[in-house]
Amino acid sequence: MKQIAIFLLASLLGATAQAAEYVIDTKGAHAFIQFRIKHLGYSWLYGRFDDFSGSFQYDENNPEASSINVNIDVNSLDSNHAERDKHLRGEDFLFVEKYPSATFKSTRYEVTGDGKGKLSGDLTLRGITKPITIDVTHIGGGQDPWGGYRQGFTGTTEFALKDFGIDYNLGPASQTVEMILDVEGIRL
Repeated sequence: MKQIAIFLLASLLGATAQAAEYVIDTKGAHAFIQFRIKHLGYSWLYGRFDDFSGSFQYDENNPEASSINVNIDVNSLDSNHAERDKHLRGEDFLFVEKYPSATFKSTRYEVTGDGKGKLSGDLTLRGITKPITIDVTHIGGGQDPWGGYRQGFTGTTEFALKDFGIDYNLGPASQTVEMILDVEGIRL
């Protein structure tokens, strides 16, 4: 019985030791937070957040133990139109003067298939925190040409604007926003 307990403890410690910490590579422009929303139901309006930071833990042998924390400067919004960006930063939408940042903190990761999973967590936007789920695909990982080690993921999620206090009437086809997330991390 004692040998089983030692084996289990060694296995747990080994699994913990294999989890690696990664910093999101925003300096090399290898990570993106983008969004799209239907414009009147006729086309898509795309935008992005240019300034964000974060880190994640990932173990290729135990992806369920993965976690991520991201902080977004919502004032860095860019939809390729200065007047629209000013409106989106205002009280009708992001209200950046009062809520200058948004955050995402994961609470769970569930593997759903080969390299795929569902990342659950809490998104805080406009001072309101709600759970969301991100469909994630592991793109790959390995050594980079500079002696580092990287992991890359892509993900998508969708949520209702009204869930985060955005009640501006954009028409019935524009009630939800889609987020497209691409993250490359450098192991610390």
